[in-house]
Amino acid sequence: MQEPTKKHHIDNEMITLRLKVHRRNAPQVEEFARKIEAGEERTYSIEEVFPDLIDKGGFVALRAYRTREGLTQRQLAEKTGIPQRHISEMENGKRVIGKEMARRLGTVLGVDFRALL
Repeated sequence: MQEPTKKHHIDNEMITLRLKVHRRNAPQVEEFARKIEAGEERTYSIEEVFPDLIDKGGFVALRAYRTREGLTQRQLAEKTGIPQRHISEMENGKRVIGKEMARRLGTVLGVDFRALL
């Protein structure tokens, strides 16, 4: 005789997300969430949600892609052969990300190198 098994509960209800964003970005994030809940089928660029990032260059993207991959600066340095202090300087806008560096970083981070320039 077969034993009854529990079915996995599928919850299509609302969930609570906790985000940590800078205070000045909170209104844009809240507005974005409201639009999603309203069913607007539109994608938003990072510039629309965080307009203060416009013209910040590749260093914002570098940190974002590194974080997305779950890598520390040290781990990224080991994988690319770029000194960790150079990666830190690039992420903080103190060092230009040249084409060769962008290619090496892009290969490890799985992005087109032009996204880092």
